[in-house]
Amino acid sequence: MRLPQPDRIAGHDVLFVMAAQPEYGPHLQARIAPLMTGIGPVEAAVQLTAALSRMPQKPQLIVSLGSAGSNRLTQTEVYQVSAVAYRDMDASPLGFERGRTPLLDLPARVALNLPIPGVPQATLSTGANIVSGPDYQRVAEDMVDMETFAHLRVCHHFDIPLIGLRGISDGDETLREMTDWTQYLHVIDEKLAAAVDALAAALTEGTIRL
Repeated sequence: MRLPQPDRIAGHDVLFVMAAQPEYGPHLQARIAPLMTGIGPVEAAVQLTAALSRMPQKPQLIVSLGSAGSNRLTQTEVYQVSAVAYRDMDASPLGFERGRTPLLDLPARVALNLPIPGVPQATLSTGANIVSGPDYQRVAEDMVDMETFAHLRVCHHFDIPLIGLRGISDGDETLREMTDWTQYLHVIDEKLAAAVDALAAALTEGTIRL
């Protein structure tokens, strides 16, 4: 297995992490070489942990990026994750708030605090299921994905800051087939690349300090 190498962005070692090859289009390919972890929170956690464990020098920043679903945000637009929740966790029968992991000192929604100027922010829910149609009524956050919370917990373990970027690929209609997810990924690829450029500018100008 090839040891992943962080990208050098404005003098900083930044590891970009994505779930799936279809999200990695030509605009991102011209800018970054991400670690591909696979889809879902388990694969995301296992592969990122394994990669970081093998790296002799850890990156200064990890950026989790890709697509997301939403029935309230603008389709094909890119949003930075302002806070992320873990929708799979429900220990409420034991008296814990839904979304809070028992005996772990984290709130149900964990804030991410490195805003990129010019990139709109939204909250995110991570879980192992694809959310579609009426299922959105059970999600309090603005958008949904399957990896970011897992990436965040790995970042906590290695003491590395995380930025999340997500482009809205679906959600305004019920998903029925693979193309309902992939049809706008080429547009999201271009807009995610612009967000990566905005991140580079923020690091260069010192707007974001690591």
